Amino acid sequence: MNKTVEKTNQQIESTFITPMRSYTLSALDYYELLFSAQLDAARAYSDMTIAQARTWLDVKDADGFKKAMESQQKTMSDLLERMKGDSEKVTSISQSFMKDSQKMAEESTKKALETAKQ
Repeated sequence: MNKTVEKTNQQIESTFITPMRSYTLSALDYYELLFSAQLDAARAYSDMTIAQARTWLDVKDADGFKKAMESQQKTMSDLLERMKGDSEKVTSISQSFMKDSQKMAEESTKKALETAKQ
């Protein structure tokens, strides 16, 4: 009787609990990477905005206005480049998580089928 209960517990552990734990760890890693990327992006965008505001506050004449406009164009170019990179980073993080999740689901299904055959 004890061997049957122990075997059942092992099957439940290997079929459900271990895969769930693995998925949860993977999801936590994913969200940590995603939130970190978002915070980095927000910080960079804020820094760009504040720097640009300071540039405009320094305008005192036509030459200053010209420099501020040039700075504005450069900032927009940098911002678009940064947004592109941030988008690619988030896409990469998401694709990696999806690939890992799919692999875990396939392994879990395979394990469950093997356990059911026993």
